[in-house]
Amino acid sequence: MTTETMRAEDYPLASRCPERIQTPTGKPLNGITLENVLAGNVGPQDVRISRQTLEYQAQIAEQMHRHAIARNLRRAGELIAIPDSRILEIYNALRPYRSSSEELLAIADELENQYQATVNAAFIREAAEVYRQRDKLRKAQ
Repeated sequence: MTTETMRAEDYPLASRCPERIQTPTGKPLNGITLENVLAGNVGPQDVRISRQTLEYQAQIAEQMHRHAIARNLRRAGELIAIPDSRILEIYNALRPYRSSSEELLAIADELENQYQATVNAAFIREAAEVYRQRDKLRKAQ
């Protein structure tokens, strides 16, 4: 990821600075054309948002004092590296009474260590504590 910081004036990115936007596979935004799709040069992974683009948007949100949106964009950026099937498993594990504290903490460790998803790991740890306080954890059998 580049260390270049976006400014509020750069929004919307696609029209103000499209040269800075790349797909997760490294294709430039201007390479996503109907012609390239029809020629087979653009696939499903090419039309997903990249972690870098979400970081750019988070920087813009912060400059506009929308810190909650910036946190959500960074959390979404971390999730890009995680397979969709695993995200669904984690989503189900976060439902009340579905997981023990230990299981949630193991998910947090996985996110942090395997995917470098530190923001999401902290979110899961916080959820485990809130579930403990509200008695929403799965009981041992």
